[in-house]
Amino acid sequence: FIIAKDCIQYRKNLLTASYVDDNMRSLENEIEKEGLLFLCEMGLDPGIDHMSAMKLLNHIRSEGGHVSSFRSHCGGLVAPESDDNPWRYKISWNPRNVVFAGKAGATFLENGAMRMVEYKELFDANRVVNLPELGYLAWYPNRDSLSYTSIYGLTNAETFVRTTLRFPEFCFGWKHIIDLKLTDETPAYNTDGMSLREFFRLHFEKHGFSDWLERQLMNKFQQTKELLEKMMQIIEAEEVADPDQRKEMQDFMVVDESGQLEDINLEKVKSKAAATVAGQVHEANLSIRQLVFLGMDDDETIINKGWCSAADVLQFSLENKLALGDDDKDMIVMLHEIGYEVHGVAHEATSELIVKGEDNNFTAMAKTVGLPLGIAAKLILQGKLELQGLRIPVTADIYEPVLAELALNGIVFQENIS
Repeated sequence: FIIAKDCIQYRKNLLTASYVDDNMRSLENEIEKEGLLFLCEMGLDPGIDHMSAMKLLNHIRSEGGHVSSFRSHCGGLVAPESDDNPWRYKISWNPRNVVFAGKAGATFLENGAMRMVEYKELFDANRVVNLPELGYLAWYPNRDSLSYTSIYGLTNAETFVRTTLRFPEFCFGWKHIIDLKLTDETPAYNTDGMSLREFFRLHFEKHGFSDWLERQLMNKFQQTKELLEKMMQIIEAEEVADPDQRKEMQDFMVVDESGQLEDINLEKVKSKAAATVAGQVHEANLSIRQLVFLGMDDDETIINKGWCSAADVLQFSLENKLALGDDDKDMIVMLHEIGYEVHGVAHEATSELIVKGEDNNFTAMAKTVGLPLGIAAKLILQGKLELQGLRIPVTADIYEPVLAELALNGIVFQENIS
């Protein structure tokens, strides 16, 4: 905001990847009065997401389409070849933002109803999209999707949500981070000379780690025990049955929760039960491995950050434990999912982008945040982007030339319109 005011004072244009906030909006009249261009939200997300989404939306509208559903997902992830920790994540952007992501909760539109999700419920590993190249990715909704419905011309859409992508294991673990108060911002620990192990011991004693462990893990083991017992009963019943009875047991019908008859195959039931047991054991193991990876058992890493909150120490841990190694590669994934109708016929369109970095210096994150800004600056200097006012890149005069040059740099979307 200080830089923005200086730009007005010295009559200079401003290009930034940052969101337009209330402070920036308060300068709109002065920006226009001085004939300046303040081009904001010109990075990856926000930035490339706006441009690619508007390009596809305007194409759909040109074909007579009426959009009913819009989902836009984007995330900075670790590339599969560098995916070697239980979090399936490495830091490729501001670690402070990782620590505090989602604290304000989220608001979005789903099936015609406004959804408000609290912080503690935000990181649900079961909200997923499936990409053929990567498998399942989890998503959590961004803080404020609704402010973009009018900007995108989608005030009549029944579903509108903008999200952040992570591998499911990250969301699974981060929910535990929140449960254990590790994002708390209250200064409570003198970390000079303190190891990560000592911090976790003190923090967990204060916040009832043993009770949490019993709730989160022992309950899973109890469910596993009950499932195993039921499986054994089924197997024993099969063993004592004669061949004709055994055949009859393989297929039967039950009434489901909605009162509908459902065909049941015994072998499928056993397979599903076995998979559930395996999943519960995996989750119990993963919970502990993730905490240990962050330093729960690390006596060697000394914090030495003075008086800190749990969130400060968590940031220190992330910076040390989830840093990109010299040869590690990060990855950007973006996916738009759009449902629409043309003459009463339902259609779906997707637009997908995957960009990998080269190493821990030339990252996909740096490339996709920096290039749109650089391209826009060049277009302005060449006189090819003669705009004024407070703008974001949602109009064709901005997104068409920028997307064209991004494509020349290997940032190309794969669109699929059914």
